[in-house]
Amino acid sequence: MNQYKAVLIGCSRMGAFIDNEVPADMRPYSHAAGYEACERTDLVACSDLRPEVMERVGVRYGVPADKQYTDYRDMLSREKPDIVSVATQPEHRTEIVIAATEAGARAIYAEKAFSASLEEADRMVEACQRHNVALNMGTNRRFHPGYDQMKAVIDSGEIGALQTLIIHQTSALFNGASHSFDLLQRLNSDAPAAWVQAHLPNGDEIIDGDILREDPTGHGMIQFANGVTAYALNSGRGLEVEAVCQRGVVTALGNDREWQLRAPVTQDHRGRNKLGLVEFPAFEDRASTLCLIEDLVRSLDTGAPPPPGAERTRAKNNKI
Repeated sequence: MNQYKAVLIGCSRMGAFIDNEVPADMRPYSHAAGYEACERTDLVACSDLRPEVMERVGVRYGVPADKQYTDYRDMLSREKPDIVSVATQPEHRTEIVIAATEAGARAIYAEKAFSASLEEADRMVEACQRHNVALNMGTNRRFHPGYDQMKAVIDSGEIGALQTLIIHQTSALFNGASHSFDLLQRLNSDAPAAWVQAHLPNGDEIIDGDILREDPTGHGMIQFANGVTAYALNSGRGLEVEAVCQRGVVTALGNDREWQLRAPVTQDHRGRNKLGLVEFPAFEDRASTLCLIEDLVRSLDTGAPPPPGAERTRAKNNKI
């Protein structure tokens, strides 16, 4: 099997060092740690404007000094990577993603938030389509095995068709809540939205014309074209998501820590189903970052048209 060369652009927290902050069962969590853990990828080079930060990456991940670049374009030209990780701030991401596609990269792992504007998102989607490049965004719960199993329960039809999605979170919309909106899309098969309604509590204070001066918080409602309704609530609870189906409910609790399935277990005196807890199907609990990278590897292995990751990400940004 092919071994794929990966490079990292942006060597800060999410790029290389967030693993120091998360529990052991969530690791690998950073981009660099994910490539280290994946048997099919080698982190061969990194790029950052700060040599002292790259030096730390070199020590931790074995990237030699001559493979540490302050100019990412020079790195792309010299290293000719298969996979490019872009863990910079969103204001710089568009030019980097486009440069990576033009340099011959075949897959991109881009951190959230995806872009600083919808116009920039459109440019990245077009570049990935034109060069046949697979792109996964760092809303890595999409690749979490627990949510895979949750989606499988929904798709099985055993508790009826999906009707409503409810998600709780506490983060600003473009940063942490990117996870929430991507999960709503994932659990509803990436169906397009018919309309969106939102409330930004501090909107008047942070909106200047068409410019957001800071990442807002907010609540929202999405009516999908397939009839499913979703509610995104900044409720003060940690990330929890509930899928309400015709004959049951499947729930993820405690920030990906607990999974529940409620299904008909008996009937009341009127013959209506009464729900009770039943066993949630078992799954292998693996780090979502590693699963995301393995998804890119599968795309490179098959040579088939890449999944519409850039398009999915643009659609999620549009909902936000």
